[in-house]
Amino acid sequence: MKNLHGRNAATALTIVFLMCFGIVALHGGKEASDVWSYLKFAYKSVPVVLVVVGFFVSYAWKWGMFRGWLVLFPDLNGTWQGEIRSIWTDPVTLKGVAPIPVILTIRQSFLQTSCVMRTEEMVSRSFLADFWIDGDHQIRKLGYSYHSEPKPTVERRSSPHDGTVVFELVDTPVTKLNGRYWTARSTTGEVELTFREKKLLEEFPKDFGTHPMRGN
Repeated sequence: MKNLHGRNAATALTIVFLMCFGIVALHGGKEASDVWSYLKFAYKSVPVVLVVVGFFVSYAWKWGMFRGWLVLFPDLNGTWQGEIRSIWTDPVTLKGVAPIPVILTIRQSFLQTSCVMRTEEMVSRSFLADFWIDGDHQIRKLGYSYHSEPKPTVERRSSPHDGTVVFELVDTPVTKLNGRYWTARSTTGEVELTFREKKLLEEFPKDFGTHPMRGN
């Protein structure tokens, strides 16, 4: 599994199995005297191992004690805030747009990640997200493809569209997300975010600034 360090995961699973085997054998009341008795203890150990693995996948993967040597990707759950800097220029004035305040909420489990980005004018939701982690090549990235839905009041100048963004994960633990994006509208730009809070905000904060194109 790409989310885990393969060799260390195999070692950890073996240790967990042997510990579970020992507990089952200890409470079995009988010593293993032949191959069949060993197999019975091993068979009874499997449900215990599955419970341990299920607890790890549901909760324990977030614990710092497993970070790096076992779990390869960071826990990014929460709300991130920052700004978008687009290369878009107004076709009438030929002027660019000022940085756009933005928040990104990340809901992450061991097996999947979803990202929702919000500005004052739009909401974009990921439909595909994944990590690229390669310590040997110093690569730590989160990328996702998304569908963006602007508010109806701004659709005359900002149409619904698809796009992709790729973030570099900065610091350990991660405190910044620095990325670039490109869209089906042939626009590109940069996004810089810092961690705000663990709560997943469900709307754009009113005190976080206004969209630079507001009123246009």
